[in-house]
This record gives sequence, structure tokens and C-alpha cells, in this order.
Amino acid sequence: MSATITAASPASALVCRNCGAEFPLGPQHACLECWGPLEIGYDADALARVSREQIESGSNSIWRYAGLLPVGQDPATRVESFTGMTPLIRADELAAELGFTAPVWIKDDSANPTHSFKDRVVSVAMTAARELGFRRIACASTGNLANSVAAHASRIGMPSIVFIPSDLEPAKITQTAIYGGTLVGIDGNYDDVNRLCSELGETDEFEDTGFVNVNIRPYYAEGSKTLGFEVAEQLGWRLPGQYVAPMASGSMLTKINKSFKELVAAGLVPSSSWKVYGAQSAGCSPIATAFDAGHDVVQPVRPTGIAKSLNIGNPADGPYALDAVRASGGAMAAVDDDEIREGIRLLARTTGVFAETAGGVTVAVLAKLVKEGRIDTSLETVVYNTGDGLKTVDAVSEGARPTAVIKPTLKGMREAGLL
Repeated sequence: MSATITAASPASALVCRNCGAEFPLGPQHACLECWGPLEIGYDADALARVSREQIESGSNSIWRYAGLLPVGQDPATRVESFTGMTPLIRADELAAELGFTAPVWIKDDSANPTHSFKDRVVSVAMTAARELGFRRIACASTGNLANSVAAHASRIGMPSIVFIPSDLEPAKITQTAIYGGTLVGIDGNYDDVNRLCSELGETDEFEDTGFVNVNIRPYYAEGSKTLGFEVAEQLGWRLPGQYVAPMASGSMLTKINKSFKELVAAGLVPSSSWKVYGAQSAGCSPIATAFDAGHDVVQPVRPTGIAKSLNIGNPADGPYALDAVRASGGAMAAVDDDEIREGIRLLARTTGVFAETAGGVTVAVLAKLVKEGRIDTSLETVVYNTGDGLKTVDAVSEGARPTAVIKPTLKGMREAGLL
């Protein structure tokens, strides 16, 4: 298989996030010097050549930012599912209820093709898989990634094999299975699934397989930057004062932060400061727990709770999420299942957006941070909703019933107090 990325890419190397060692662009995710995680390094001059006009004239998808991404410069290699350019909704009712004096925005990624932000990272990862010569695609997933990988693979006719904990929400299992790829349920949690995938990636039988969140993870993770690029463009090429994002591995939160830095460095937005806030479920909050304790090391936990898409007990990017939040002057918090359900209801009632449990976590943490005086309500705030509530409808279905059941008469309306 090929092991090179197109020469037109602004990406220059794979760079270790721990020791800074550099490696050629290829299917590699761990540093050979210290075993630290690798990420994409860029040619600063190449990024600086990207203009607002070039972006605005591009595809109405994440590929309008191809000049800021490691792959996809050749449209023929792109896995195009028209992901991205999702709504940025001004949430005035939510802002008023929580006591904000500055605008609050909801970045609603439930509007993506498989109804979660994972379509962003999968589009980039599968484009990288194409450029690197892989013939099959795979992943370990807590649900949304499984949906997206299976859907994208079916779109381009690439075989897929997806590994999930067997106790995922039924809607996510159905949505993955319907695309016709191979779906493997594992008797264990996500960390067990991820460990197996890491082992499989080292076998001869999987030599032709790109695991989007293992051997091509550096490219996969860059897809989350488009969440930051879009917000800046949708705000008229400026950055918000702060953002709140859910955390599973912690990668998305760090990549949004990276995207803001790259936009400033490339001269695409004015230089400014911003604060970063992270949200976790109390059933799986190793990053938020480390933050509260003042620790730099994240202690693994065994996940519980209804926010299964965030249930990564050993988060790979946890230390880097801690760094991003602390450096910005932000904070982290965790909320329990009842608070998550209330967060889902609060967002739906004030914005008309029905979020999955991860979105409930984020909104509930926003409310908690306001109540505790840990977030500045005078700063413009972006809240990331990463998935559709129909994926986790069981979490709130018990309290979502008809207001009344009546006979089809005016008398029935009066007796129910509706007239």
C-alpha cells in the first residue's frame, strides 16, 4: 500500500505531542522515541496562503477548509458526504434563562448526515485512508463513530468492520447495522474495544485496514478542527470569548482550541483570547476529576451512566484537554444523569434543538458553571451539541408523554383544562 500523503498538503510531518520528535506523514499514531501520541504538523507558510475568499468560494462542506487540513487537497480523493456547515443557532432564550448578558450560540452538529459531529472526523480519516492506500476501514466506537464509519464506507463502496460495546443504545446499533458492513459487538466497555482494535491493527490479517481512531488517528482528529473553523466563519471571521464542549477522549475540545490558534496564526481572524470549558458525565469523568484535583495525570475509571457516547474511561487526550483548559483560564465540570436529562430538556425548551445525552451533558455543565460562578456570563459563548436526541431517546422518553389524552370534543378539551 502507499504510505504517503499528497505533496499538495499543507501538512509537513507527524509530530509527537510529548517530545516533539517528527516523522514522515504516514499511517502512524505513536512516537517511536517516547510512545507519545502523534499529531499533524503544518507548514506555516502554506497555511498563511489560505484566504477567506478561497474558503468562502469552496464546497458547502468541511472541504471548503481543505487548505487547512492534512488531506483532501485533490477533490478526487475526498470522501464527500456534505458534512459540515451546520447551523450556529443564537440561543437568546437559553441565555436569558441562565443569566447571560452576552450572546450564547449552539453549534448544532446533529444536522450532519449521520446526525453527529463524527461525520467530520470520518470524512477526513477516510480521505486519508484513500490517500494512504488502505482497502478496508475500521473503528472502535461508543456509537456515533460506528454510525458514521459504516455510512461513509457504504457511500464509497469500501468494506468496513466496526467494533462496539454490545450494550450500546439500540438506535445506534440499528443505525450502524443498516448500512450493511460488518458490525462486531464486544462483551466489554469502550476501553476493552479500543484495546482489541489496537491489537488487531498489528496483525497481518488487518494490514490492509485503516482504523480511523488507531493507525490513522492523527488525520482523523484533525477533522474536529472544522468545528472551530466554521464557528469563526459563521461569526463573521472572529472568535467567541469562550466555548463549552463535551469530553470523551478529550480530542475534540483540544482540536477546536488548535483550530482557533491556527486561524489567528494564518491571519484569517483577528488575534484574541478565549476560554475553554470541558463537560463530562459524572458516570465517566476522569478528566474533570483530574482538573478539580489539580492533577496533570488522568486516572482511568470504569464508565457508568446514560451518556454512553462519552464513556471513555481512559481518555487518550485527557492531559492535553487539561492543558488547554488551564492555559485559557477556563474550567471543567461533571453532571449526573438527572442533570443530563434536565440539560436535554432545557436545550429543547429554549432553542428547539433535541440533543443526545452528550449535548445534555454540555448544556447541564454550562448551567452548573453559571450557578457556581465559574464562567463569565458577559462573554459571547458557543456551546457544542454533537449529536441528535433521536439516537438516545430512551434517556428522556419516560418523562416525555402527551400533556393530556382526550376525546375529540370541546368538552374533552375543557375537562382537561385546555380551554
